[in-house]
Amino acid sequence: MNLPSPIQAYFAADERSDGEALIQAFAADAIVKDEGRTYAGHHAISAWWRETKDKYQTVLEPLEVGNGDDVATVRARVTGQFPGSPAIITFMFRLNGDRISRLDIEA
Repeated sequence: MNLPSPIQAYFAADERSDGEALIQAFAADAIVKDEGRTYAGHHAISAWWRETKDKYQTVLEPLEVGNGDDVATVRARVTGQFPGSPAIITFMFRLNGDRISRLDIEA
């Protein structure tokens, strides 16, 4: 699958459970929206990712990618310790240069 490098870095770091590498894929002022909550900046995004990974033990498998005007959409199979697992989840990435500036996650 041909993903822009910051998005590839996000999924690769998640697969390795490498929070340090994952956060480096984000711009310093990036925003993540997930489950109705917003996380802004490296510290908040790192805390969100670590809490989610620990709580749900998620495994992400990108299935398809679509590119819009300024958004890359990745549909992924997400497996973990949550009701309805596995689920198909949509990850909408906005990029700024070689970093993720925004990530919206929708079920």
